[in-house]
Amino acid sequence: MDEMAEEKRTEITMYFINVEQIESRLQFIPELVKACEELEQVDMNNHLNQLAQERVLHLAIETVTDIGSLLIDGFILRDASSYEDIVEILRGEQAFSSDVAVHLIELVKLRKPLVQEYTTWSRDGLHPMTAKLPTVLPDFEASVRSFIHKEMY
Repeated sequence: MDEMAEEKRTEITMYFINVEQIESRLQFIPELVKACEELEQVDMNNHLNQLAQERVLHLAIETVTDIGSLLIDGFILRDASSYEDIVEILRGEQAFSSDVAVHLIELVKLRKPLVQEYTTWSRDGLHPMTAKLPTVLPDFEASVRSFIHKEMY
């Protein structure tokens, strides 16, 4: 191993990187993608499907922000002030592309309405983010894996 790579590895080992938690959340992403794809195929005027969609969106938000927080805690050592800030910090660190970041910010902005304003949440049809997630989440997953590899080795 060259000297620079060894120095980077030594630097990283000073911090705790919870790779197992990150990996368990990354492995959940295909489940979310599958659920989104299934929701695209069903009657979204059905109340149960609408509630399922809300839960899928909420789980996608939590998955992205959990992974983001773990990355920030392990590699960046900065505090994020909001869910949007988690995405912005990681975009700034080039953990994923700006294109992915735009969609992730759009996603995490749904957290407040889903969690706090659920009584007024519109339950009309397929939410546009549900249709975007089958593309965005795999890109996010691949980018995170690449970022971890780059930072650790």
